[in-house]
Amino acid sequence: MLLIPAIDLRGGHCVRLRQGDFSAETRYPNSPLQLLQRYRDLGAPWLHLVDLDGARDGARANHALIAALAAEPGIALQVGGGVRTRAAAADLLALGVARVVIGSAAVEEPDEVSRWFNEFGPGQICLALDVRHDAAGAPMLRTRGWQVSGQCSLWECVERYLDAGLVHVLCTDIERDGLRGGPNLPLYQGAVQRHPQLRWQASGGIASVTDLHALAAAGAAAAISGTALLEGQLPSGELQPFLRAA
Repeated sequence: MLLIPAIDLRGGHCVRLRQGDFSAETRYPNSPLQLLQRYRDLGAPWLHLVDLDGARDGARANHALIAALAAEPGIALQVGGGVRTRAAAADLLALGVARVVIGSAAVEEPDEVSRWFNEFGPGQICLALDVRHDAAGAPMLRTRGWQVSGQCSLWECVERYLDAGLVHVLCTDIERDGLRGGPNLPLYQGAVQRHPQLRWQASGGIASVTDLHALAAAGAAAAISGTALLEGQLPSGELQPFLRAA
């Protein structure tokens, strides 16, 4: 399993949100470039970058910064946040982003997004499916920066894209995001059991190297970590088994 460090951008700064709440923001002193360089030096081959301004309102306020980060050698960028049109996806790929992350549009416009797989290639697209569990325990999707609840489950959405060539799925348990209480292992175990051919990326709640080992045992292809890495909870000397090429 691969560890992918995450940077969330808001107004050009590196921040983290508590359970997706824009009013519960923690801003970190390191610049996004400094963090990219730190993770590259650690040995990470990929960096997950989220444009929170884009995720909430579609603004491209961080466009120039993303371009600068994409130009850095030795690390590939997976970028999402407000990528809701073909033009937005094509623009990021033209900047040198290796993989675009599609969230709200994947839920709201499945026919349109399915065409992007054919145009750009399945390896250059990752679906970002963010869930809250309903009263019956079903993982239901939320969109627009986690602000809008939908009627579609994680499983229904994934099945729409199988014929399009879906490979990469980033699934975030919103209720665990940023809290460092441990990942939702049953969620990812269920995902892998249902669709073992997909490369599932787990996000939300990672607090220790033990969590990484547990996710690897669950069958996750990658784990996304933002807060735990930023705050030094994942000792660098214990991360090498998770820093291989994807």
